[in-house]
Amino acid sequence: MYSNCPIKKRRIMKRIMLLICLAAIIAPLKSQTVQAKISFNETSHEFGKFKESDGKVTHKFEFVNTGSSDLIIQNVSASCGCTAPSWTREPIPPGAKGYVAATYNPAGRPGAFRKYVTVISNSNPGSVRLIIAGDVEAKPRTLEDDYRYAMGPMRLKSNHLAFGNLKNTATSEKRLEVINNSDADVKVSFLKVPKHVVISMDPAQLKPKQKGEIVATYNAPMRNDWGFVIDRMSLDINGTTDRTYSLVISANLEEDFSALSEAEMANAPVLSVDDPEFKFGKITQGEKVEHTYVLTNSGKSDLQIRKVKASCGCTAVQPEKRVIGPGESVNIKTVFNSAGKLGNQNKTVTIITNDPKKSKMILWVKGEVLKST
Repeated sequence: MYSNCPIKKRRIMKRIMLLICLAAIIAPLKSQTVQAKISFNETSHEFGKFKESDGKVTHKFEFVNTGSSDLIIQNVSASCGCTAPSWTREPIPPGAKGYVAATYNPAGRPGAFRKYVTVISNSNPGSVRLIIAGDVEAKPRTLEDDYRYAMGPMRLKSNHLAFGNLKNTATSEKRLEVINNSDADVKVSFLKVPKHVVISMDPAQLKPKQKGEIVATYNAPMRNDWGFVIDRMSLDINGTTDRTYSLVISANLEEDFSALSEAEMANAPVLSVDDPEFKFGKITQGEKVEHTYVLTNSGKSDLQIRKVKASCGCTAVQPEKRVIGPGESVNIKTVFNSAGKLGNQNKTVTIITNDPKKSKMILWVKGEVLKST
């Protein structure tokens, strides 16, 4: 009567195990089918060769949701700012179509290109990379392209004469190409010229359509300053002045230590700071924060603070003294006023000294300004 019991139990256990195995196989398959799936008709597009003057080109990549739940495109990003993507923003139901469009702006970008657009969605896989490529034929350059700045009848290649890094003992010459774009003669004179700049037009008078040069000589010893400095002057063109007839001259003036001997270098001042970064954390707009940097001269001769300059007027800096003896320290107080500021702040205080190995030191003021409630 009981002889068949073990056999029945074994059969029941086998059936239970079979059901468990089937469930383990079917469950993942079921979960896979109840999912969105993005299926593009194509994932790359070749625009071929086109002219820069033709302007922007766009290609629309179409796709179908071949899954069984709504497809949501969460983000589309391009590999560079010259490619602007757009896409279907609303959920795409199963079987429905959507698109991702990529627009390429060829302005100022002649030559071959290959750009990528990454599509992030709730599909499996969740990331798809699209490619657009082509070759931009450069547009013919015009007079306006080469001489971008207009001043009355004259055009200039730039409105800025940049002398770059310049030793405080040096003089330097720069030339700026101009053209008379009118049908009459042009004569230029310069107003509000600083004493350390000598400037003239070559030739003195430009005939119609003639090219010429503005020639400027910068005398750094006469400027007697340190770091990045800017001067502005005005132009008088055929007896007419205008606020747009303005020229900027800049230079970064550095101390010339080339004449120092090895012994003088060994005995030179050495600048150090306790901490070059002040992080004030988060403050509310309108609040002020203060910090004191400690500068130390660890060298063997007097350290002279040539210049202290903040990156903007919101940071006031007051050094206690300008000459620091060997082994001495000095405090520099910085006040950051957050009035009119919002978001992340990265301000600088530049210290210029006679330390021959590190004549310029940059101190940082960092933090976040929150909107007042």
